[in-house]
Amino acid sequence: EVPLVESGGGLVQTGGSLNLSCAASGFTFDDYVIGWFRQAPGKEREEVSCISSRDGTTYYTLSVKGRFTIRSGNAQNTVYLQMNSLAPEDTAVYFCAAAASPYFSARYYCSTNYEWDVWGQGTQVTVSS
Repeated sequence: EVPLVESGGGLVQTGGSLNLSCAASGFTFDDYVIGWFRQAPGKEREEVSCISSRDGTTYYTLSVKGRFTIRSGNAQNTVYLQMNSLAPEDTAVYFCAAAASPYFSARYYCSTNYEWDVWGQGTQVTVSS
């Protein structure tokens, strides 16, 4: 059983929108920090956005601020990443990750250097020009 499953990726034109989902299996996101990351071809994985279910804080990397929105679902086992005004440079495989019992705000954890407890397998987002 895969603990985290991403969905919602696809092909969209520049300026379009996608809503990615990160669903937990076998646990809920109660008292977790959840992050979205992406990796474009030939590039390193980078952080996109994170949310803490403990205090509700969020963090966005500068390149997506104002265009992407991270939110928790009502069922506490899904986190969404609403992506608007997509551009070709947003093309990447998008991954979600989770870490239990966050003490600090989401910003503290939102890095690929942090030791996340679990990762999903990714969903492809392709933005055509």
